[in-house]
Amino acid sequence: MKNINVKLLCLVTLFALGSCKKDFLEQSDPNANTIANSFKSENDVLLAVNGCYSLLRSANTIGEGSDLWTDQRSDDTGTNDNQSNAGEPFQFNNFSLVPTNSYMYTHWLAMYAVIANCNIVLSNIDKVTFAAPATKQKYKAEAEFIRALIYFDMVREWGDVPLVTTQLTSPADITANTFRTAQAKVYDQIVADLKDAANSPLPVTQSAGVIGRISLAAVNTLLGQVYLTMATTQDQANRTTNLNNALASLTAAYNSKTFTNLSDIPYTDVFDVTKKSTCPELIWQIVNIQGDPIYSSSIAANSQAKGETTNSQKPSTSVGDNVTHDLVNEYEAGDPRMTFSIKYANAPTVKDWYVTKFRDVSAGAGINGYGGNDWILMRYADVILMLSEVNMYLGNTAQATQYLDMVRARAGMPTYEVSSLDPVYSANFPTLKLAILHERRVELAFEHHRWFDLLRTFTTDELVNYFHAKSQANFGSAILSNFTTKDRYYPIPFNETKLDPTKMYQNPGY
Repeated sequence: MKNINVKLLCLVTLFALGSCKKDFLEQSDPNANTIANSFKSENDVLLAVNGCYSLLRSANTIGEGSDLWTDQRSDDTGTNDNQSNAGEPFQFNNFSLVPTNSYMYTHWLAMYAVIANCNIVLSNIDKVTFAAPATKQKYKAEAEFIRALIYFDMVREWGDVPLVTTQLTSPADITANTFRTAQAKVYDQIVADLKDAANSPLPVTQSAGVIGRISLAAVNTLLGQVYLTMATTQDQANRTTNLNNALASLTAAYNSKTFTNLSDIPYTDVFDVTKKSTCPELIWQIVNIQGDPIYSSSIAANSQAKGETTNSQKPSTSVGDNVTHDLVNEYEAGDPRMTFSIKYANAPTVKDWYVTKFRDVSAGAGINGYGGNDWILMRYADVILMLSEVNMYLGNTAQATQYLDMVRARAGMPTYEVSSLDPVYSANFPTLKLAILHERRVELAFEHHRWFDLLRTFTTDELVNYFHAKSQANFGSAILSNFTTKDRYYPIPFNETKLDPTKMYQNPGY
């Protein structure tokens, strides 16, 4: 991130469940004192917080290349070429994951590395004297927010997961914390972290000089999504309370916007590398530096198919980022988001659709494809559609439709009322709930929302039926019939369950 791209403070992550052999764990920890002594000044804390942010860039956490855990798990993208339809990565798309999948285990460890670094900050920040108390509150809020964000992804991907909120400084600490915690308690911690961050003196929105750092708008966006997810997937006794909490948080995020109407912001502006620091729709993003071999974006070049030049000057030799025909067929006729987001590649070795949503063909990116695309983590169209969803669940149909139409109007599409009279639209999306899910799919395609949207919208049994009702012909080599109730969650990595099969119990079906 341009504004926080100081070198990552090298804090040794002790909490790498299962990554240490027994003989290593029996040794004393040489890093405990080093870490504790690293926190002497405000700048030391800032460097540590920046380190937490930097870990988010990785494809093994939530960076631009993290689609293996999200979009490829959904019905939006996949690997349809013969070279990719094999091995461990294909297991995500093919619903054939096994506990020994090394990609999944790397993801697990990387996510806990972020959590461990946040815990180090939060466990040591009180050792430092700050000139202004507000500075300390901001740094604390940033670490809490990042920890909550990672736990939110993990609890949706694995269900019960180990919950650790303090720095682990000894092998005994690691052993004592190697157990899965019930989802309800994990969600309680996520909410507590975000509520604390929401009461901090963070800026209301990101602005020049701090692009890439969180704001109160980002905190409220995430908190609203957490409450919405709790309402739809967790304890139904608290459903209405959680929906109203979601409505309050998302409304607070929406009211933080600096634009008047979403329609005033062209859809293409959201992804324009020349406007990434000024586009008012963006709430939070990972900032990349155009032309930089290390901190540039590669998503434009990596998405591009052989023989194409839409995304990048870098020539491609692959099929690019495949798009399922299921998604291609879901776009409504005349939707400009389809024209901008995907394209058919005619190369003889491709002959398929690929992603064009992320582009940088500038001289600055050059033939190496060192793009300036920021990775957008939150934007207002998402907030608006979540407000539509919350109001729909609360029975506020008129308000839900109004929010839905804001996004459709920006895309130049007819209102929901008019579209509902179209036999094709009404057949495909017979309920407002499915219409909102559809709008999220085409609006936010390839932004790593789809899998989580599906998990929030359907019960496990409904999700199985949803996938099985789709046409296998629209999914290439991925076998839809593989999808069963076990695929609601990922398997717990084998290296974790073998530590303690009782406390690190496996998910059903694996």
